[in-house]
Amino acid sequence: MTENVIIIPTRLEAIRLPNKPIKKINNKEMILHVYEAAKKANIGEVIVASPNQQIYELVTSAKGICVKTRLDHKTGTDRIFEVFDKFLKRKPQTIINLQGDMPNIDPSAIKTLSNYMSKNLCDIATLGSKFKDNKEIENINNVKVATKNALSGDKFDEAIDFFRDNENIKERHVYHHIGIYAFTKEALLRYVSLDRTKKELERNLEQLRALENNMKIHIGYTPSSPLSIDTEEDLRNVQELMKNEKK
Repeated sequence: MTENVIIIPTRLEAIRLPNKPIKKINNKEMILHVYEAAKKANIGEVIVASPNQQIYELVTSAKGICVKTRLDHKTGTDRIFEVFDKFLKRKPQTIINLQGDMPNIDPSAIKTLSNYMSKNLCDIATLGSKFKDNKEIENINNVKVATKNALSGDKFDEAIDFFRDNENIKERHVYHHIGIYAFTKEALLRYVSLDRTKKELERNLEQLRALENNMKIHIGYTPSSPLSIDTEEDLRNVQELMKNEKK
């Protein structure tokens, strides 16, 4: 059993884009792109966590590891905890929750996060990138993170808020939040023991539960900005982007 594990929670029942994980990009299902990127980071075991038999069969047929989870989890973190608790017997010291809808995630970004967690400076670490344009800022599907200080190079800074709208965005150090979280073992155990908070439910952002309970979240800068797929338009954009990258 490795010290680090990457767990990718995914399911077919997304409201805005049903069957999202099995949508094809370059003739390969989205979840397989994410799984392969995680493997390329080469930091530890990679496991897909899903309640769906179709995803289980897809991942295992590609010689990947998939664990069938309960259908009724309220959050992706609850889903990764089931794998950590029951399948991994709570052994890994660092658990990375990688969202299953970022097929163009850069493996080096995952590695950066893992390396930072080895310093034991925070409960949770995640990543942010610069916004490409105003359209990206105004899109409420894009989660924003505000930090105490400007991010640069390989320095991490403390997160002070996460949100979707762009109110007062110019008054703070704000970045495009990347959907990947690294937990210490202790932080994950504490997080899942906490009740869901008012802000978490209002904004539909799990990380606010940690902030509202005084857990320390650090943000690192990544020059790459993987696209999170929430809509058909997002899917078309990523298909075009990754088609060009393939060339």
